Amino acid sequence: MKALVFQGPGQTSWQDAPDPAIKDAADAIVRVDAVTICGTDLHIVKGDVPEVTPGRILGHEAVGTVVETGGDVRNVRPGDRVLISCISSCGRCRFCREGHYGQCRGGGGWVLGHTIDGTQAEYVRVPFADLSVHPLPSAVSSHDAVLLADIFPTSYEVGVLNGNVRPGDTVVVGAGPIGLAAIATAGLYSPGRIIAVDLAASRLSAARDLGADATANAEEEPERLVEDLTEVLGADVVIEAVGVPEAFEMCTRMVRPGGRVANIGVHGKPATLHLEDLWIKDVTITTGLVDTHSTPMLLRMMAAGRLPGAEMVTHRFELDQMEEAYDVFSHAGETGALKVVLGGPQHDTVAVPPQER
Repeated sequence: MKALVFQGPGQTSWQDAPDPAIKDAADAIVRVDAVTICGTDLHIVKGDVPEVTPGRILGHEAVGTVVETGGDVRNVRPGDRVLISCISSCGRCRFCREGHYGQCRGGGGWVLGHTIDGTQAEYVRVPFADLSVHPLPSAVSSHDAVLLADIFPTSYEVGVLNGNVRPGDTVVVGAGPIGLAAIATAGLYSPGRIIAVDLAASRLSAARDLGADATANAEEEPERLVEDLTEVLGADVVIEAVGVPEAFEMCTRMVRPGGRVANIGVHGKPATLHLEDLWIKDVTITTGLVDTHSTPMLLRMMAAGRLPGAEMVTHRFELDQMEEAYDVFSHAGETGALKVVLGGPQHDTVAVPPQER
C-alpha cells in the first residue's frame, strides 16, 4: 500500500509500505476512505513529539470500510463503514473502566500515528476494534464524520467540559480547527459571549459564522478587548488550543479571578507559569488528552444536523496528494485552510446479471 511515513523532523514521504495485518484477535483492518490532518501531526513533523520515531506512518483520524477482523471482534464486520477514533481503548484497565480511555494502560490510548502505524495510508490496523471504531449511519457523510475522530471530542471534552463552560460565561478561544469546534460545542451551554482570537482573518471569519460573538487579531491586544467586554474582570473560561508558550501565557493573563484555563494545545516547549500573579487569583488550570467518551453522543448530534460538518472543510484532496495537503494545511495563514480532507466515499460497482423471465 501507499502511506505517509515520518522520516525525522521536517521530513515525510508518501511511499510504499507493508500492508497491515491482523496481529491480535481484537484487531480490525480498515480501508481508509477519508482521512484528515491534525495540528498534532504538524507538531510531530516539527519534532515536538519525540515518541514518534522515523518509519512511523502518521495520522490518527479517519473514516473507512472494514475489510478484515480478528476472531474476538463482535461489533463490526467486513463491509461496515466506520469512524476510526483517535483513541484506542483496551476496555479492561483501571482508566478504561473509569471512562478515561486516553490514559489506557492496556495497550491503547493515543497509539495510532504515535506508537503504532496510523491512518494516513490506504489501509490501517485498528487495535481493540470493538471499542475503537464506531459504525456510521448513512445520514452522516465520510467528510463530515471524519471531524468526529478527534477535533469535536477533543474540543468538547478537553476544552468545554474541562473548562466547565456555564450559561452566561465569557469564553475566549483560538480559531483554528480545534478552536472552531470548541466554539460550536461551547454554544451548547449558552455562554454569555464567545471571543475568538487568531492571527488569520479567514479563521476569525469562520469563527463568527460558527457562533463567536466577537473576534480579535492575536497581534492587536486581544487582552484589552477581553477587559473592555468584561468590565476589566477577565474571561470566565479561556481555552488554549494553539500549543505555543506565548498563547498559554496570554490565556493566563485573560482569565478572571476564580476562572478556568483549559489547555488543549500540544506543547513542544516549556511555558512559564506566572505563579507570582496567579497564586492569589484562585484560577483553575486543566490539561488533558481526549478520552472520546463523548463520540457516540456527538455522532448522534451530527446525524441530527446539530453540529457543523462540511462548512469546516475548506480543502479536499485525493489520498495520493497527501504531501500537497500537508503543505496547504501547514500554511493556513496564506491558504485559508481550516480542515483538509483526503479521499472520500468509495462506491464499488457490482455487476448484477439480468433476471431470467
